[in-house]
Amino acid sequence: MDNSPKLRTIIVDDEPLAIERLQILCAQIDSLDLIGTAADGASAIRLTESLEPDLILLDITMPIMDGIETAKAIAKLPKKPSVIFITAFDNFALEAFDLDVVDYVLKPVASARLNRAIMRVIESRESNNKTNEGSDYAQEFWVSHRNELIRIAALDIDHIEAERDYMRLHVGDRSYLLHQTISSLEERLDPAMFQRIHRSHILCKDNITGLRHEGGGVWHILLRDGNSLRIGRKYLADVKKLAGK
Repeated sequence: MDNSPKLRTIIVDDEPLAIERLQILCAQIDSLDLIGTAADGASAIRLTESLEPDLILLDITMPIMDGIETAKAIAKLPKKPSVIFITAFDNFALEAFDLDVVDYVLKPVASARLNRAIMRVIESRESNNKTNEGSDYAQEFWVSHRNELIRIAALDIDHIEAERDYMRLHVGDRSYLLHQTISSLEERLDPAMFQRIHRSHILCKDNITGLRHEGGGVWHILLRDGNSLRIGRKYLADVKKLAGK
């Protein structure tokens, strides 16, 4: 029998029938302990401050303060809970995952789909406890890809390339877009693992094989796949530290 503590959970939705439906589904999941419900964003924030839940099942399309705004406010609280967005619309995915939510579940919520989302919360919390204790650096990213949401472990990212308002995460021979600025993304990455080399490029340090001087103060960084990238002058001194220079 699993003796792990249950996830203390709050449901937030402005529709009473939607709350009732989620209450029924949550009652069927042994790993959840439902401790409260709220019908609007402001109430959700107050409830989160007072009860300090582990998980919030949060509707997006609510009046006055929607789920996106509510999640942003909750993320600033001292004890930040995990968030799963629940919505009838699929056009919020990119904006939602900019907020580091664990999952994005479409209504009508199916029992099996909610169970998978809860498992992601549990896995994420266990991973953070084991590998990220005392650290605020991101261990994973969720990105929208076609009609799916893909989990990408930070350890699997080889190269990050800025494309206007998006970051392209290169993972092996595939790449995925994340809606975020390069500066904000850099702050979320462990500097022991990643090195910014240019205003548009961040590299996994394990992907770097060497440095090459081209003359005239121009340097390139050499990559495992045989390609190279120019190093921005602003970042050259920090990159050279990799080689003890």
